[in-house]
Amino acid sequence: MAVLWPLRYKLGLRDVAELLLQRCFEVGYETIRVWEFRFAPLIRENLRAKRRGIAGQSWYLDETYIKVCGRWRYLYRAIDREGNLLDSMLSEHRDKHAARRFLRRLIDSEGQKPLRMTTDKHPAYTKAIRWIVGRKVLHRHNQYSNNRMEQNHRGIKQRYYPMLGFKQFESASRFCTAFD
Repeated sequence: MAVLWPLRYKLGLRDVAELLLQRCFEVGYETIRVWEFRFAPLIRENLRAKRRGIAGQSWYLDETYIKVCGRWRYLYRAIDREGNLLDSMLSEHRDKHAARRFLRRLIDSEGQKPLRMTTDKHPAYTKAIRWIVGRKVLHRHNQYSNNRMEQNHRGIKQRYYPMLGFKQFESASRFCTAFD
């Protein structure tokens, strides 16, 4: 619970330590941070294994900005038509190599290729989709067709804003993948 609460709710580590103290567990916030460092990747892999192969045939891809150590980084995310998260990846760059890396990881984690992919008008997606997925997929890239994905960014943004950014890229990546 000490690891899940900060990931799921807008709670800081000191808030979680206080909640545990009310339940008669005296734990410091640094201990909770160490637990999150150790157990968040295990939780992520467990949930990722349960999600494997349940994706629909229509995928939505987009990226959003997250501030890490005072610099903007890019969080690539993909959902299916029902709004189920397929995968997410934090990257330092927003280019065709990052898009290709994300698509390879997405295809490997899902074990199948989609029939339709919807993205924004970023040109790196077009090249990456043709390179990784192939020409058989219907690639829609309209500014307004991807609103479902833009609305899906709300959860991570609302959880991210009270934290005032991240200090290290690794901790930001660990948090984003465990949160998603």
